[in-house]
Amino acid sequence: MLEIPLSALEVAMVQAGSRAVDTLRDTAAFAQGVERQGYRRLWYAEHHHSPAIGAFPPVVLIAHAAASTSVLRLGSGGVLAPNHAPLTVAEQYGTLAALHEDRVDLGMGRGPGTFDEGIARALRRGADPATDAEYRADVAAVLEFLVEEVALGPLPEPWLLASSTAGAALAAELGLPVAVAHHIRPENTAEAVDRYRSDFVPSRWCERPRVLLCVETVCAPTEQEAVWRAGPMNVVKAGLLKGVSQAPFPTPAQAAAHVFTPHEVQALAWFRAQQAVGTPAQVVARLAELAAGTGAEELMLTTPVHDLQDRLASYALIREHLTAGAAAARG
Repeated sequence: MLEIPLSALEVAMVQAGSRAVDTLRDTAAFAQGVERQGYRRLWYAEHHHSPAIGAFPPVVLIAHAAASTSVLRLGSGGVLAPNHAPLTVAEQYGTLAALHEDRVDLGMGRGPGTFDEGIARALRRGADPATDAEYRADVAAVLEFLVEEVALGPLPEPWLLASSTAGAALAAELGLPVAVAHHIRPENTAEAVDRYRSDFVPSRWCERPRVLLCVETVCAPTEQEAVWRAGPMNVVKAGLLKGVSQAPFPTPAQAAAHVFTPHEVQALAWFRAQQAVGTPAQVVARLAELAAGTGAEELMLTTPVHDLQDRLASYALIREHLTAGAAAARG
């Protein structure tokens, strides 16, 4: 039985045949939907210059969703610290936390959020990619500014995103809860979690290790339908394997017609086996397996499927299966 909180990650896929503004307008309905279904958090990812993923600043989407929800925790998954002045990040999220008490999370990560080197340099105001030391200094400065300069009232809850042992080690050193990107680099998950737990130093932010695991999850009434709905993301991933993202998020029919290389077929099959795709029973069993294997205290589900209603249905099916299972267990 899966008995830990579930949350959601929104990556705002721009669907083929639609406009980025359509994706943006869907975000409020999605936030309201996952709140009704009882999910704990909704985080927004920072991306730039991708036709498949909307470049919507997490801080703006958090404010937008907060205005139309009431209890759902909202945050960044994450704001990419090297792209922003630490004081600006602290002021933005400190203000959100003051306006929406005990509902705002500040998840910070390192990547540029783009494959375009020109855009990456523009975000960094011409600077080279951040070194390990610079990234650590950026995160530490955000935390310091939150306490010493902002302090408008309740503070956002800081998290560090990690897809490697290096990120996990920094979270442990700073005493922050960690969100492990199993949906990006599942091959690093076990080692990253072990490193985080072994090196953790308690802090004002977190007294003990706290692990949130993010999993790509597509749930449908049948396994065949779940695989069909997951097809568009396979096309996007095939591009990412080449280091490019050149097309809008395809429809399931377009994805089914896409021709993959043998190498892509093998890589995509391996990746899908690490995630949770299938019927409600299959998905919940896989999520329970991942939670047990990592000791995660919370799972964050990201569901990159083409249609808003199909995405919400995926989250609803999982919640309904868990509710039915809990009722059966009570007798």
